Amino acid sequence: MNLLLDTWRGILRPHRLLPIAMVGGSMIATEAWFTRSQYGVVEAVLMCLGFLALGPWLWRRLFPHGVPLSLWRVGLFGLLGGVIPLLSWAWPYLTSAPHTFLTTGMNTLVVASLFWAGAWGIGRDIEMEQRVAAERARAEEMSRAAERAQLMAIRAHLDPHFLFNTLNAIAEWCREDGEIAEQAVLRLSDLLREVMTGVRIERWPLSKELKLVTDVWELHRIRDPDRFTVQMDLPEPMIEAMLPPMILLPLVENAVKHGPAAGHAGPMGLSITPLGDQLRIRIKNPGPFTGRRDGGEGLKMVERRLALLYADARLRIFAQDGHTIAEVTLPQHERKTR
Repeated sequence: MNLLLDTWRGILRPHRLLPIAMVGGSMIATEAWFTRSQYGVVEAVLMCLGFLALGPWLWRRLFPHGVPLSLWRVGLFGLLGGVIPLLSWAWPYLTSAPHTFLTTGMNTLVVASLFWAGAWGIGRDIEMEQRVAAERARAEEMSRAAERAQLMAIRAHLDPHFLFNTLNAIAEWCREDGEIAEQAVLRLSDLLREVMTGVRIERWPLSKELKLVTDVWELHRIRDPDRFTVQMDLPEPMIEAMLPPMILLPLVENAVKHGPAAGHAGPMGLSITPLGDQLRIRIKNPGPFTGRRDGGEGLKMVERRLALLYADARLRIFAQDGHTIAEVTLPQHERKTR
């Protein structure tokens, strides 16, 4: 019963119902033209409705996906699929009903052939459409699983040297400056809590992403407050956008690593600019861009995650006035593309 109802729903889809109506309408119009009787039109309508009610379902019932083709199935399909045309042909002989154009002589065989081909074509089309939809859903789930795996990799990517150095510094500050040590522990705790939360979800607000970026920068600065400054250029009011969690984290780590940590003096920067339906996020660090480093995984990871989630997002790294700019452009409003 479920298969029958599912087949009827598939037949009623607009992209499938229109060609069915064209063929069925042509058969009914042909019957009306040649027979010129109300009985013939009613018979043609009933034949088409009977075919739609049972034909495609019969094909799906006898030839489910994965079942090998066999002679007895083909024979049974031909026998049962020809019942309606055969019954229409025999009806005038069994009753006093008149013969009609579609049920006279070889015309009945033509109608039966249309029924067999139609049942095969429509049933197979419905089956293939559902298989494609199932494969698409499976591909989307695999993409989400891949993204979750990449999030786990990002959690591991959080610069271990940076964490170890911070913990070592905290150990020293515990002896020298307990207040700074306490601030560092609390900030590190908040940072790790956000990272663990981000691994388990697919999207979070832009404000959470900015808090994570700020915590990372502040942890770098807490060891040496004069090491660098951060300039933020944010829209007012703040944009209510959803981002993939920690999408900016590798870019921030790279900016610190190749900027202040490499001996380049100057402010760090982060700017967010709405561009119509898109959002442009730039992270700036002092020091000229000299090309991507061989073996680097951070930028590749960001690009892969953007490709999994959006069709029109991109990452660009370029030099500007002695600085390196990492620019992410992505849809401002969440749009699933896979």
